[in-house]
Amino acid sequence: MPAPVPVTVRIQAADFDIAAEIAAMTAGRTGIGAVVTFSGLCRDDGGRLESLELEHYPGMAEKAITSIAETAVARFSLNAITAIHRHGRIAPGGNIVLVLAAAPHRRAAFEGAEFLMDYLKTEAPFWKKEHLKDGSSGDWVSAKDADDAARERWRKDS
Repeated sequence: MPAPVPVTVRIQAADFDIAAEIAAMTAGRTGIGAVVTFSGLCRDDGGRLESLELEHYPGMAEKAITSIAETAVARFSLNAITAIHRHGRIAPGGNIVLVLAAAPHRRAAFEGAEFLMDYLKTEAPFWKKEHLKDGSSGDWVSAKDADDAARERWRKDS
């Protein structure tokens, strides 16, 4: 029986080291031919944003992301997958999310990472609140139609 595919999901306040995460994923795993990395950063929204506050539903968020990651592993025959999402206040330029997908070939790795990110954006229970440089609290960030459309294309492809 083949060894289970490593699925790593973490939600944490602390920053992450992308190179260290890739090294941990690939160490001793010679069947990996491609690793695709997506890192999402906090942008400054035209210079008005002091920080973005990310909240999540503990336990439920990990469960949702793990389910999506396991689906990606099965659908794209991945060798490994990692998803790390931060919570708390993050300043512009700071890391928010990391997705790594490893596969024997690049296409599967690209598709696996994109699939996970598209579903993570729409299915994982996270909320974002803006904190502005002028000291005021901005809005809770609404979901985008483009994120829903990105997710829906995977449903059409199955």
